[in-house]
Amino acid sequence: MLNTTLATLVLLMGAGSASAQTMDHSRMNHSTHRMATMPADQRQADVAQRGKEVMPFSLAATTHIFTKTAQGGVQQVVVKKTDDTEQVRLTRLHLQEIREQFLKGDYSGPTRIHGQDMPGLAELKAAAPGQVAITYTDIKGGAELGYATSNTALVAALHRWFDAQLSDHGKDAMAGHAGHSGHTGHGEMKKP
Repeated sequence: MLNTTLATLVLLMGAGSASAQTMDHSRMNHSTHRMATMPADQRQADVAQRGKEVMPFSLAATTHIFTKTAQGGVQQVVVKKTDDTEQVRLTRLHLQEIREQFLKGDYSGPTRIHGQDMPGLAELKAAAPGQVAITYTDIKGGAELGYATSNTALVAALHRWFDAQLSDHGKDAMAGHAGHSGHTGHGEMKKP
């Protein structure tokens, strides 16, 4: 009995050490640490609240669709009620603006919404100009950004970044599939 208790205690201590090692607290500011350790539903509510400060359209009135591709991915924002022309206009305006910012290496919008330790974000910020091609396209009820790179590390960073946004936006986001969900084929973009 004592051996079983000791073995269980050692396992629990090891698990605690392992989970403590997966998060580098030294690089986190207080709000980033708080975001990383809060329950998913609370984090999604906080992200939605901060999103209002960055995105001019209503998060609840739109769906974010993230489609991973071999070269990067496609991020679509579509309005749930396509006759809501004001939300469509705001969605398109926002995606055009962030494309220009991203091409300059400015990812301050996602940083303000998701935190500075958002997976994949550091690698995207550090990419040399032109390493990630970003295209903008109007689509029915919204717009999309297509991301393409020949750098496999940046493809992986884009995929982690998409996964983090899917998690953080909760019910207002969904994973897309290349060739489906209105995807216009940007997954086959030429490599820069």
